[in-house]
Amino acid sequence: MKTILLVGLGNPGKKYEKTRHNVGFMFVDYFWKEYRDKFGFSDWELKKKMKSEISVGKFNGKKIILAKPRTLMNLSGVAVAAAKKFYKVKLENIIVVHDEIDLPLGTHRFSTGSSAAGHKGTQNIIDTLGTKKFTRLRIGVDNRGDKKIPTEKYVLGKLTNTESRILMKTLEKSASELINKII
Repeated sequence: MKTILLVGLGNPGKKYEKTRHNVGFMFVDYFWKEYRDKFGFSDWELKKKMKSEISVGKFNGKKIILAKPRTLMNLSGVAVAAAKKFYKVKLENIIVVHDEIDLPLGTHRFSTGSSAAGHKGTQNIIDTLGTKKFTRLRIGVDNRGDKKIPTEKYVLGKLTNTESRILMKTLEKSASELINKII
């Protein structure tokens, strides 16, 4: 049975909830909620060996593993490598979802084998796995306009209500596209 590992990146803890940097967590939470019955996803469970919260489901003869690393964003590679090893997931079946400051809010892009482009969580995954041959779903968060807000401060800032509404539409569209293209 083919196993797909779908990892949402973010930082654990209340302090980081609803921040732009936690869009990966928001995506897998949306995916779990929206497709729970269709995929038969289990309840979220903290798996200490994998340093992640995990939910498992099946779809079209494939095992789908949802993961939210409990490491800080910049150490995500440890959790991804542990889940990859435990579930025996091939590199080409790993999908990492994260915020992307280089894309405007309301957009998303799939890429495979691309560089981290400054995203430290993705760079840690590349460094830990020793390759960039996995798929990324990059979800745009940039809504700064002409404001000169430093990137780190901006991505760790909370989403506004308007941004949250736009993001929800992006999560819906990108989840549907993910199922049609990859899963």
